Amino acid sequence: MNLIIKSIQHLLLLCVLALPLSVAAESFVIKDIRVEGLQRISAGTVFNYLPVGIGQEIEAEETGFIIRALFKTGFFKDVRLERERDVLIVSVRERPAIAKIEIEGNKSMETEQLLLALKDIGLAEGRVFNSSILDKIEQELSRQYFNQGKYGVKLDSTVIPLERNRAAVNIDISEGQTARIKKINIIGNTSFEEDELLDQFSLSTTGFLSTFTKDDQYSKQALSGDLEKLRSFYLDRGYINFKITSTQVSITPDKKDIYVRVNIAEGDVYTISDINLAGDLIVKKEKYFPLIHLIRGEIFSRKEIVGSAERVNKLLSDNGYAFANVNSIPEIDEEKKQVKITYFVDPGKRVYVRRITMRGNTSTRDEVLRREMRQFEAAWFSGDRVRLSRERLKRLGYFDEVNMKTSAVPGSTDQVDVNISVVEKPMGNLVAGLGFSQSSGIIFSTKISQRNFLGTGKRISFAFDNSDSNTHYQLGYTNPYYTVDGISRGFNLSYKSTDFDEVDTANYITDTAIMGVNFGFPVTETDRVNLTLDLVSTDFKLSDTPSSEITQFQTDNGDTFLDFKIGTSWVRDSRDSALMPTKGGFQRFSARATLPGSDLTYYKIAYKHKHYFPLGKKLTMALNGDVAYGDVYGDTSHLPYWENFFGGGIKTVRGYKDFSLGPRDDNNDPLGGNVKVVANAEVFFPAPFKLMERTIRLGLFVDAGNVYDTGGGTDIDLGELRYSSGASVFWLSPVGALGMSLGFPLNKKSGDETETFQFTFGTAF
Repeated sequence: MNLIIKSIQHLLLLCVLALPLSVAAESFVIKDIRVEGLQRISAGTVFNYLPVGIGQEIEAEETGFIIRALFKTGFFKDVRLERERDVLIVSVRERPAIAKIEIEGNKSMETEQLLLALKDIGLAEGRVFNSSILDKIEQELSRQYFNQGKYGVKLDSTVIPLERNRAAVNIDISEGQTARIKKINIIGNTSFEEDELLDQFSLSTTGFLSTFTKDDQYSKQALSGDLEKLRSFYLDRGYINFKITSTQVSITPDKKDIYVRVNIAEGDVYTISDINLAGDLIVKKEKYFPLIHLIRGEIFSRKEIVGSAERVNKLLSDNGYAFANVNSIPEIDEEKKQVKITYFVDPGKRVYVRRITMRGNTSTRDEVLRREMRQFEAAWFSGDRVRLSRERLKRLGYFDEVNMKTSAVPGSTDQVDVNISVVEKPMGNLVAGLGFSQSSGIIFSTKISQRNFLGTGKRISFAFDNSDSNTHYQLGYTNPYYTVDGISRGFNLSYKSTDFDEVDTANYITDTAIMGVNFGFPVTETDRVNLTLDLVSTDFKLSDTPSSEITQFQTDNGDTFLDFKIGTSWVRDSRDSALMPTKGGFQRFSARATLPGSDLTYYKIAYKHKHYFPLGKKLTMALNGDVAYGDVYGDTSHLPYWENFFGGGIKTVRGYKDFSLGPRDDNNDPLGGNVKVVANAEVFFPAPFKLMERTIRLGLFVDAGNVYDTGGGTDIDLGELRYSSGASVFWLSPVGALGMSLGFPLNKKSGDETETFQFTFGTAF
């Protein structure tokens, strides 16, 4: 009986197989093609992938080739070919489309991040579902979690069929605990302590800040980077034959702790025996050797060797050899443990700049960009001038992006084009802000500015500020290129009313109107000299309970003044950033005076110097000195009190109340002084949160300073300097700059007003 059943099955199978084969048992010319079974995919898509067409003769052995071609598309789970006379019939069954993907249980990773990872392996809503991709889903998601140290993750994928040949994919995740690095061992080190070597690693065992820095979470990429840092550490100290012989990473059975072991072979220390130059040197040897920071007899350092080659290459690039190549070739003497370094110079041909092109400046005129260029057409190419040109374009503030590319001119070996592409910022700017300062109270500010008026580079602005102590209106206009040499000219109109009693100083009010013109003269790329000429009208009013000093000033000098002011300043700014600098410095020397014939005759001079020194990769030291002096001449009895210098507060000596340091009147209100001495030292470091490194900076500071009134017969006594120390926070928040400090006076004296917590918000500080 079983034999009969098997015979019938074989017969049926032969009949089924004979059907499609009979379709193409004989070759025929295709007169038409008909596709059946399509639901979502268009017939045109099938025709695009069919390897045969109408009018083509089809042989029996070609049917398998046609079926395989359609299967390769991934759109179908079944493909059959049939023949009806001279018509080729293609019957297909489509794979289901992915209607939705739902992920549950993910806590440490955003759903969008996981969906993006799945999309990279072909799984996304709207795409064709293939059951073979389920294994890839689990592999990819596991990889994402392994990178975060979650080695105990468990995944459960479910496919739910839906109507209209669709499917839903549900992924349930059980993340488990994050595995932490329990120990990192370095084996084989004899010249350096293990702790010193581990300081080179970004990976670490669990520490106080690991919750934020994630430095205790193992990843293969991070370990590879750390091993390269370790290799560089040894190579920069003369260990040419240093090797990492093996690396073992093990995890405990509960998948909670990870142990890393690195085996090394240090080798011997090598010194530099000789330094030579070879090749086509182009320029004199004397110009090369100051750039090569190597000394015979000193320990070999890969960092210095590579850096020297880069400096030599830059020298050639700045002299027009844009495609120069400088290679350092070491010759190692294993017996003497010495290395001879030869720098081989291949300058290539000297290159000219044929053309400089601008793109992306749809609103800004070409001349505004070209006048900032320090690389010129038809001149030798200079890498330094190209870099400087890019920096000057970025400093304009008109563009979000400034990109420069140098391309060789087709058919020429000694010409290049410099192509500049920019992304413009909106030219107009309307800012309305609300802030608070402990000294000025609530501040409302409005500013309308056009930094690039009609694409000409000229600046116009209107500003309005209002607080408990100040009301300020200002209208300004500046042409940064009043002359082709870069001399700027600007005009300024402003009105300011200040109630000094509201800022806890002496009891008087000033209403000041200013009309002025200013000029700026570029001296170098970082230096500038400015000149200002102002006509100043001041109304001086007494408050309810003025002190005798304020009353006497009014008696001696009057209460309405018209003054002609002239001022000059020299500014050098080499900082790498105006908001969060890490290197460079800012210097400013200024002198201002009223001209003879003014109602008040006085002068003021000031010097400020702040410099930033990088201390490693993340720490920055800032040293600041700020001194100023003012005095009178002619018939004026005393430096106007509103022109005095003040000390105390977040801008000078933190920990002491704003404007509280220095001389006081007989009401015991601060008067300020005609001499100011301030010094600050601060170490900055980034916030422990990676996402906030660009917007938050923390600091530890020591401040010193005071103000004196030598016009009242008091000498400058540095023993009266006030000192403080503490911590600071600077935050570029979405709604304005925020500065905070915790300052602790170190030598508070009787009568001093202290303030531990100080902040300012909504204004620069």
